[in-house]
Amino acid sequence: MTTSPERRYTDRLEEFSDRHTFLVDLALALVLWGSATLGSSLTLPGATPPDDDRLAVALMGVSCLALLGHRTHPRAVVAVNAVCATVVIAQGYLLTPLLLGPVMASLYWLSVLTGRRTIRVYGLATTVTLTLAAAFSDSMDHVSLLLRTIGPVFWLLLPLAAGTMTRLRRAYLAATQARAEHAERTREEEARLRVTEERMRIARELHDVVAHHLALANAQAGTAEHLALSNPRQTQQILHDLSGTTSSALRELKATLGLLRQTDDEGAPLEPAPGLARLPELVASCASAGITVTVTTEGEPQPLSPGVDLTAFRIVQEALTNVTKHAATQTAHVRFVYAGPRLLITVTDEGPPAPAAPESAKGFGVMGMRERAQSIGGELRAGPRPGGGFEVTTALPLQPSVSGEETV
Repeated sequence: MTTSPERRYTDRLEEFSDRHTFLVDLALALVLWGSATLGSSLTLPGATPPDDDRLAVALMGVSCLALLGHRTHPRAVVAVNAVCATVVIAQGYLLTPLLLGPVMASLYWLSVLTGRRTIRVYGLATTVTLTLAAAFSDSMDHVSLLLRTIGPVFWLLLPLAAGTMTRLRRAYLAATQARAEHAERTREEEARLRVTEERMRIARELHDVVAHHLALANAQAGTAEHLALSNPRQTQQILHDLSGTTSSALRELKATLGLLRQTDDEGAPLEPAPGLARLPELVASCASAGITVTVTTEGEPQPLSPGVDLTAFRIVQEALTNVTKHAATQTAHVRFVYAGPRLLITVTDEGPPAPAAPESAKGFGVMGMRERAQSIGGELRAGPRPGGGFEVTTALPLQPSVSGEETV
């Protein structure tokens, strides 16, 4: 975006005026006093000038001196200048733009520093007063009434219009700056929000990966220790499965951490995000930990978006992990129901009745499952069953209803 030289000079002048207000006001008052003094010496051809010029010079000096207070008392400055100009015109001095200089300056600052109502009241009163003084002035007897009035009206309305334009421009610039600052704050807040959401997503992913595999490894190790003497062959199979569990945990953890370390310039292929296609592998790993999982499906299976597929798998994985860690049972049931545009998933275990929710409901597991479901427009409920055990129920849309799917 380019700026014209005139605009740059105007901005520089305003900056200098803001830094040195008194010097600028004093210089302006002296210039206007000189112009008003010069204007008081002008007459029309054939007209007789007033005998004493000292009165006009003194009154114009008072007017210009009053201009030094225009920043704090613009209304009083306009009133003083209007009175002084009226007296000068009534004394027979010719009404010219040079003589009106102090009044025009005071009207300009009035328009810049005050509101519309003040501008209308003071501007109209000053214009009417000076126009009537010019109409009855002896120095303009041989000039038509139209010319006597149209000149003062034009010269007095001009600074009012210029001051109003300046005030509107300053208001526009202030509003633009405020919008820019608001946009900057909004961008910073949005960036912080995105960072927070990303941290929560990474925390959920790491929790699911680490907690699930460590829980299975712990259960497999305990089962192997229990069967080490009575069933060596089964113990060997469990230890083999334990090796696979730890290897899978390392692969998923490496993929997650590798994604965090990857920069935009790197184009290394990433491992596909897990989904319900890996459900048989999940059931087999639970079986090696001593948990028998049955899976049933009702309705015609529908294709899922990658985000929904990942969310469904992670919820089932976390629910089965809680069964492995907390449930006093060796069976669990996973039920999928495709009902219209939604997928209903229920994970239950048939443990003994519990007076309160299991400890897992107080940790990050249930919280993470609920956040995952809500992130794609779904909902989740988890709690003890009336007849005993624990149940996790979630309803997920086949296609996410909010932007931003879950990714690994």
